[in-house]
Amino acid sequence: MSRDHDHDLEKGDPDSELNREDTDSTTTTGRTQVPALTKEPDIPTTAAPCANSEDILKIPQRGRQDSRSSHSSSNSARTLSDDNNNDPHDHHSDRSRAQSSNRSVQRDAEKVPRGQRRGLLARFAVVAEITDAHDYPRKTKWLLTVVIATAGAAAPMASSIVLPALVDIARYFDTTATVVNLSVALYMLSMAIFPLWWSSFSETLGRRTIYLTSFAMYVLFAVLGGVSTNVGMFLAMRVLNGAAGASVQAVGAGTIADIWEVKERGRAIGFFYLGPLCGPLLAPIIGGALNQTLGWRSIQWFLTILGGGILALIVLCLPETLQQRSNPVAALAEDEAAAELPTDEKTGVPARPALSRTTTRQSVQVKTKTYLTVLQRCFVEPLRIVLYLQFPAVAICVFYATTTFAGLYMLNISVQQTFSTTPYSYTSIIVGLLYIPNSMGYFVTSIFGGRWVDWIMAREARKAGRWDEKGRLIYRPEDRMRENVWIAAVMFPAALIVYGWTVTYGVNVAVPLVANFFFGIGSMLVFAAVTTMLTEFMPRKASNGVALNNFVRNIFSCIGGAVTDPLIDAIGNGWMFTGMGVICLVSGAFSIWAMRRYGDHWRITMDRKIDKVQGK
Repeated sequence: MSRDHDHDLEKGDPDSELNREDTDSTTTTGRTQVPALTKEPDIPTTAAPCANSEDILKIPQRGRQDSRSSHSSSNSARTLSDDNNNDPHDHHSDRSRAQSSNRSVQRDAEKVPRGQRRGLLARFAVVAEITDAHDYPRKTKWLLTVVIATAGAAAPMASSIVLPALVDIARYFDTTATVVNLSVALYMLSMAIFPLWWSSFSETLGRRTIYLTSFAMYVLFAVLGGVSTNVGMFLAMRVLNGAAGASVQAVGAGTIADIWEVKERGRAIGFFYLGPLCGPLLAPIIGGALNQTLGWRSIQWFLTILGGGILALIVLCLPETLQQRSNPVAALAEDEAAAELPTDEKTGVPARPALSRTTTRQSVQVKTKTYLTVLQRCFVEPLRIVLYLQFPAVAICVFYATTTFAGLYMLNISVQQTFSTTPYSYTSIIVGLLYIPNSMGYFVTSIFGGRWVDWIMAREARKAGRWDEKGRLIYRPEDRMRENVWIAAVMFPAALIVYGWTVTYGVNVAVPLVANFFFGIGSMLVFAAVTTMLTEFMPRKASNGVALNNFVRNIFSCIGGAVTDPLIDAIGNGWMFTGMGVICLVSGAFSIWAMRRYGDHWRITMDRKIDKVQGK
């Protein structure tokens, strides 16, 4: 085996994969072959192939994969599916989801007749729905990816676009800066909670219906925010606006997985996340310009136009892509309720009530239980992801991401308050421009940080001699916390402290802005490492891990945004960010040490218990 071949695969070069002689839609699992899934995959799992409880990531070498006809693959898949139904500990279906091969020949897309297309306003879509979204031409796939990335920028943009205008909004409503800062904090809280339900609903209603419904609500609440007559109404509309825009945060990666094969999905996901990254980069600049020239209400009208444009784009260019919806919750609930009826002695099937007084009572009981089950599954069960915090590996990853994210939003609030008052006293436009260094740090790290981490993981696997029986490198999530996270764990707390004291003493603005740039680099390195580790510690529940991380960190960012202004007034930027920097530094050192010391044990133990969290 040549080093060039290993190098191509270790760095994830998709072109090198195209040279395989067999790229049939089958996957070798060690005992038999299974085809790529035809149902909706667990989204982030596709980025990190899962494995058994001992080994997490295995990168196959070229020329080592067996080739069979698609017909025989289908037969073996059926056999394996039957086996899996009898063996709850067999995870081969999860491996097929993450390591499935790709088609070597692009099949012709089979269009769905216009009258049979799924989703709201499906007849108006210019891009036709097809039976298998993977069969779209590459140009169409990139068009759909651009649409989703654009939609993904809406919610993050709305969260920070009001930052340069907070002082003017407080003055208009004759309230304090602390109260107005709640518009940012509560917006983040809504972005933390509501994606849980958007994600759940998308599995039964479909992607297109969720997008259209949520962005119609986004436009409505942006309008109502623009005509707010008091601060209470403004805060409420901001919360609802964030809840609506957060749908893409939950469903966007699912759409990418619907249309892209596993081999090419990583690059598409990376492009998709440019939308949420560019939103905060541009928002303060746009918000500052609008606020200074047209007033703070013009920001809400801009969000209305943005939401309306995205809504029109979705109507015309985004067909339904979900391959197969889950069974409707109502139907499942009704079946469960009916199953509790007395069974027929001959058939063993629950006896449906006949027309009598007794069976009418039974019918009412069935309907009542059906409604209660629907409410529970739609609004209560999505919150069960919090139970994953019982696993130390998950809890530590979420904890470190949360402290870092809280520091980020405290810094955002401080930039607005500090540079709009003495000794700086900049205008709204200038304050908006001062957010660029942070965002540039995020952007640079998002492009280069991932490649660095991949290189580190491959290096650690080779150094430890971790190869499987087929000559594939065995990656472990603990390897993501090496020199990259140590550098980040020192860099961004130090940047917070430098920023805090330089603005306290009114040092030239260039110094705190340079500190903010390094804060962006360090914090994004942490986000990338811990988020990816969550998908690898929970390979069969990866989307739940990412949702849990967003849920907890956005809640604490809400708290951070709410307490920043009072803390600055009480103790100043210097001491506040010194305290936050120390907290982040200690959190980082503890998290890295714990993962290096116990991560392997926690991963193996968690793999055996993780299904019990959802009551399985």
